Parts: sequence; C-alpha cells; structure tokens
Amino acid sequence: MLSTRRNVLPPAYVHELELLQTQVSPEPWSVIEPAIIERMGRPLSDVFSRIDATPLAAASVAQVHEATLLDGTDVIVKVQRPKALNQVNQDLDIILRLASWLNKTTVWGQDLGIEKLAKGFANSLEEELDYRIELGNMRAIEDSLRRSGKFSVTVPHSYPEFSSERLLIMDKLPGRPVSSAGKILAELSDKERKGLATTLLGATLEQIITDGVFHADLHSGNIFIMPDGGLGLLDFGAVGRLDPGTQTALGLMLYSIDQNDSAGATDSIIELLGRPENLDDRAVERAVGELLTRYGGGSQSYDGQKLFDDLFNLVLAHRFSVPAPISAAFRALASVEGALLVIDPTFDVVAVARNEGNRLMRSKLKSTKITEDLEQGRFSMNMRVLENPSDRRFLTSLFQQLIVAVLAGAAVLGSIMLITSEEGPLLTEGIHLYAFFGFVLPFGGFVLSMRSLMLVFKRGVDG
Repeated sequence: MLSTRRNVLPPAYVHELELLQTQVSPEPWSVIEPAIIERMGRPLSDVFSRIDATPLAAASVAQVHEATLLDGTDVIVKVQRPKALNQVNQDLDIILRLASWLNKTTVWGQDLGIEKLAKGFANSLEEELDYRIELGNMRAIEDSLRRSGKFSVTVPHSYPEFSSERLLIMDKLPGRPVSSAGKILAELSDKERKGLATTLLGATLEQIITDGVFHADLHSGNIFIMPDGGLGLLDFGAVGRLDPGTQTALGLMLYSIDQNDSAGATDSIIELLGRPENLDDRAVERAVGELLTRYGGGSQSYDGQKLFDDLFNLVLAHRFSVPAPISAAFRALASVEGALLVIDPTFDVVAVARNEGNRLMRSKLKSTKITEDLEQGRFSMNMRVLENPSDRRFLTSLFQQLIVAVLAGAAVLGSIMLITSEEGPLLTEGIHLYAFFGFVLPFGGFVLSMRSLMLVFKRGVDG
C-alpha cells in the first residue's frame, strides 16, 4: 500500500517497496516443485506439458511460474510460499497487538475504531491467503465487467479443477504490468495514456458504486497493459464488498462533490461512517466546504493524493470511525491512484473521479424505484423520529424527571391529607396511625424532590 503513496515516502523508499510486488527473491525450485505437487494432488506431468522452473515474478507471499497445459493452453501457476502462512500470522499478531494498545491508550485510536480496522485488515489478509476465495472473487469481478460492457478490462480465466487453497492456475495474460511497462507507455500518445487511465478509474468506480464488488489491491503490479490497448487485472485475493445502501451513499458523496454541495457531501459522509457522539454537523459541513473549494479545480495531479490526506484528517478531527468495508473502498481508490499516475503522470484524478461519479450516480438513480415514484407522484417518506440515540436519551431523561416530580408531589399531598386525618387506630394518646404515616411521607417527598433537581442539573451539564 505504501508503495503507491509517493506523497508519503521519499522516492527511494517507494522504489524498494515496489520491488515487493513482483521482484522479491524467489524460493528455489527444489522447494516449490514438491509444494505444487502436494497442493495439486497429482504429478506435474498429469496436468502440464511444460512448466518453467524459473519464476516469472516473485512477491512476498507467492511466486508465479509459466506453464503449458496438456491441451496447449499457456497458463500461470501461482503458488504460495511454504512459509508464508506462518510469517503472515506472526505479522498479524503484531498488528493486532499494536492496534489494541493504540485503542486503549489514544483518543484518536478509539475514535477511528483502529482495533476494528486492524481486525478487518487481518480478515482480509487471511482471505487473500486462501486461493479458493480468490477463484470466487475472479468470477465475481469478471461477471461485473461483463455486465457493464463499458470498459476494455480483462480478467484471466481460472482452472478450479487444478487449483486448491494454496495453489491457483489461470490463463496467462499477454502484455506487461504497469510497474514494468515503461517502454510500452512511452510509445503511446498522451491521448492513449489518458484513455487507459480513464478506463481504469471508471471501471474501479463502477465496481464500487454500481456492483458493490471491487478489486481492493490495484497497485501497478496487478494491472497489465494488454497488446490490444486494453487493461488486464491480476491478484484477486483482496476484494471488497459493499451493501446497496453503502454503494448509494458513496455515490451520492461523489455526486455532491461534483456539484460542490457541501451539505449533501456531509450527509453522505455521516451516512457512510455513522454519526459520532456530539457531532457538530455545521463544523463538518464547513470543513467539507473548504475541501470542495480547495480541490474544485483539480488542476494538479498531486491534488488527489493530498485530498486523501485531508479527508483522513477530517475523519480524525471529527472523531468518525471507519467500518472495514469503507476502509477497503478507500484503500482501493488510494492504491489505484498510484497506478493511474504511472500510466499518465498528468492525469487529473480528482476531476475524472468527479465526472465518473456523477455519471454513475445519475445512471443509478434513473433505474431506482424512488425515481419512478417521483415521476408518477407516488413518492412517500417515513421518518424515524427517535433514530438518533441522543434523542432517545433526552426523552428518557425527561420522562424520568416527570415521574419523579409527580411522585414527590403525590407524597407531599398525601402526607398533608394523612396528618389532618383523625382516622385509624391510636398509636399513643392523641396520635393516630394515619397521622404517623403522614409525618413519614414528607421525608420521602423530600428525597424524590432532590432526585428530580439532580436530574435537571445533570441534564444541564451534559447538554
């Protein structure tokens, strides 16, 4: 992730982190060959007519080898390093312990929900290590792109009959990954490079806003420049999913940003992240308005990187927490931005994202029942008056005060009636039983009155 954030780290560090995507020192063939045989459950000769012992690329968790199936199809064999699972579990243990410590010792960690974020990241990483899940993710993204039909983006065909939990076999994509396609990109015109970047960003936003299933790790090593001028995607271990309500809220946020509607963008952010305690809506709206004014022009390519930083600072400043699915969506957008600027360093990420978000949201709203009801005059709305917990607490406190005040008044009135009463058996000469109870009740009325005053003052302090 840090390898895509050129505004966070110096170029030398970014370059070294980029090597972890495809150029890690590989495991020797003597280690990898028996791992492939064990995970495939059959000899190599039963599946492949040829398999290259030298890896095509090696990342920190897995490495890939070129091979040819018995029917002549060129494929890629992605095999997980034998020690990768143990190493990842150790790293996750460190991350979870650190997140738990930050959650206990820092206010910002509690507000951000850092422990939940860390657990969400851990769950996502554990899914990435199970290639059976990646197979399902590939089919989901492939179906999403096929339904859209708007973007020239290819997902390789996979072979579940030969794959397993730690082994994945899929068609070989022609072309080169963006991270090593400098020569191919240099031969393209400015218009072609902008077109590729627009296709990549448009496909990513459509997956997030329209389909709710999206590739969450779009760094430049997972994006291919195809010979036909299109794009190809690899590594579907990290795939995010958003429910329809979250998709709509995210789309409305982009639409509001495009319309410079700070109130609409604020409402969308609150809908996405939830409402923190004692949130000052006007302060959030002013901060969002400042961001819209600052980035409205989108004239510089680095604006997109700075925008993510400022949005994160806004989230921290107003004590929002970030649910794991939303974190995955922002992670996808942040990582794809790094690849976009490799494809086209002059690409205006903010402006194109605004335009694409506007287009997608308009298309989404056209096909909803709400739009149909508005056109036909059948639209109605239900409001949950006590949806906000603070409203429920206010009413509960008000009823408590009312009940205590009524009981205190009843105790005082009852004591007066009993004291003046001459009914009941005599306890001593001149003192009736009812009169005795009448003298005791004022004490209860006094205690209840003090309780009522305490509730009034407490509510005044809490606001």
